[in-house]
Amino acid sequence: MPLRARARRCAAMPRSRSDARAPFRCELAGEPVELHAQRALYWPRARTLFIADLHLGKAAAFRAGGVPLPAGTTADDLERLATLLARTGAERLVVLGDFLHAAAGRTSALARAFLAWRERHRALAMTLVRGNHDAKAGDPPADWSIDTVGEPHEATPFLLCHEPPEDRAGRDLFGYALAGHVHPGVRIDGSGMQSERLPCFVLGRSRAILPAFGRFTGLDVHAPGRHDRVVAIAGERLFALPSRP
Repeated sequence: MPLRARARRCAAMPRSRSDARAPFRCELAGEPVELHAQRALYWPRARTLFIADLHLGKAAAFRAGGVPLPAGTTADDLERLATLLARTGAERLVVLGDFLHAAAGRTSALARAFLAWRERHRALAMTLVRGNHDAKAGDPPADWSIDTVGEPHEATPFLLCHEPPEDRAGRDLFGYALAGHVHPGVRIDGSGMQSERLPCFVLGRSRAILPAFGRFTGLDVHAPGRHDRVVAIAGERLFALPSRP
């Protein structure tokens, strides 16, 4: 099968009410994967869960700068992650950059919260592909048991990145790229001048961009490329938008 045909093949079957909250199943680079409404991609063959842009400590960093934000975002994000791990049975977690938000957010409270979470998932292998925020925040402490690598990092048939490479026909020589960084979003327009901004997955010919996992992150809403397939997230549901003509 030609590389272009293998690079991205997504299920287009309509969903019934009973399976509306099920993962969205696709093939990327010939590998079956699952897109989850909790903003993660699961690779069943390797039992690996991918997330991007967790931005732990972001609210704490803002508070350190004098912005009065409520606490609790870190606990909420870690609990969502624990639920995903239990649901998928993943044995490895890969963070595609921006695990930590800033040096100012590396508080003792964050360390206690993460170490307690890590204790619950001692058998989980974790890898961080460093992003632009990680470069400023610094690598996680050794006792967090997270392997850190630079981008791009090969995981055949995938190429693990933080910043998405340019999308192009066929597949890159080193693999189909999985990336984050952009915090992709899409605007849905309805009747009565109503509109909604939703996080989304953007699946291209040679790269996929994951939505930001952290809840305390913004959305970058841009029109998708001509060859992009957009899978939007509405609460606990996923739906594919029509392709551009």
